[in-house]
Amino acid sequence: MDSFALLTALTIGLAGSVHCIGMCGGLAGSLLFSASPQVSRTALLFSYNFGRILSYVSLGAIMGFLAQSMIETVYETLYFFRLISAIFVILMGLYIAGLWSGLRHFEALFIPLFNPLKRISQRFLPLNNAAKAIPYGIIWGWLPCGLVYSTLAWSTSSGSALQSAANMGFFGLGTLPGLVAVSMTTDTLKVFLLRPPVRLIVGILIFTYGVVLLYWL
Repeated sequence: MDSFALLTALTIGLAGSVHCIGMCGGLAGSLLFSASPQVSRTALLFSYNFGRILSYVSLGAIMGFLAQSMIETVYETLYFFRLISAIFVILMGLYIAGLWSGLRHFEALFIPLFNPLKRISQRFLPLNNAAKAIPYGIIWGWLPCGLVYSTLAWSTSSGSALQSAANMGFFGLGTLPGLVAVSMTTDTLKVFLLRPPVRLIVGILIFTYGVVLLYWL
């Protein structure tokens, strides 16, 4: 297991929380208001985020397994995955920094595929117990998201199902503090993290990492 890759995945999740808060923060926060009063907020958020991160791990394992299978026959596939991952990370950096929003159009391509899952998620509402939040979180973990896809492409480039799954798990853990903080507190943190200067700094950091990935090819 590559510990540096796990640390990198965690860092991407922490840095990318700016995007997560903008895209999923409202959803996570709404869970607390749509749930039954007798349900513990802490248990609800834990269950929802457990399901969300579990979906990331599953995506990583599936894509990593496919990459591993192809790499065993065509080694050049590994270079292809690394190239795609670097490009996605660079585009994500530009997206978060507010310098180029083309990745939003890429996300939009997958929304029609997600709509059936969204309808299925409605079956678990109202959230009158924390257990319902787990499958609800699993479904919403498949929400079209450029940050997730970028990290998934990078994780897949490891060429290992286990490493890819672990990377996505640590990425999910990295996104956790920001989403939980926004859900449990006021909008102060959300407003701060969504300020243009903050987004610009985070976006440049992610962009720089993408350039480094290209250099390592």
